[in-house]
Amino acid sequence: QTVLVHGESGSGKELVALGLHRNSRRAESPLVVVNCAAISPTLLEAELFGYKKGAFSGADRDYPGLFQQADEGTLFLDEVGELSLECQAKLLRVIEGKSFRPVGATADMKADVRIIAATNRDLEKDVKAGRFREDLLYRLKVIQIRVPPLREHPEDIPELAAYFLAKISNECRRNFKLTPAAMSKLQAHPWPGNVRQLRTAIESAAVMSETETIDADAI
Repeated sequence: QTVLVHGESGSGKELVALGLHRNSRRAESPLVVVNCAAISPTLLEAELFGYKKGAFSGADRDYPGLFQQADEGTLFLDEVGELSLECQAKLLRVIEGKSFRPVGATADMKADVRIIAATNRDLEKDVKAGRFREDLLYRLKVIQIRVPPLREHPEDIPELAAYFLAKISNECRRNFKLTPAAMSKLQAHPWPGNVRQLRTAIESAAVMSETETIDADAI
């Protein structure tokens, strides 16, 4: 079944997708990640479905699209709300028909792919505003998972901070520690950038610190 993961930017939606993939029957098959916001609408069809040699100028070889690359695995569509309406229509056809045609091909192909989509947008509002297809939304949200922002679970900050601090300590070959005052400051912050912002703040404080002890004024 398709899964729609929604949550604020930096909250960990891709990690949720990774967890779903690793704990599924598809775990031994590929997890293919695509940032929908980073692909031009004119290139999306070729990226998703692939193309045949000679299909257009510069196509000097066959290219397996992302659906073909993810066969028997998972295709993670990050920031799916950024797709143009034209791209949404093409994606809907693949989900409904379970087949696709590479650009320049004369026959359809099939791929056994589980789709996980993620967004930080309110797609229900986008549907009402005419920016997102209602039929595609229904197809994507068979299972919905909400990833809460970090401000809703500050009790996890010490464990997250310890994890990020251990990683940067290993990379820098130092043994960084947070003082209780520094930890209190981390827990008091609302973190609009969520876990990603927390990680960046800790890494920055560690790299800029002259000692291995990081106090509140360094955060």
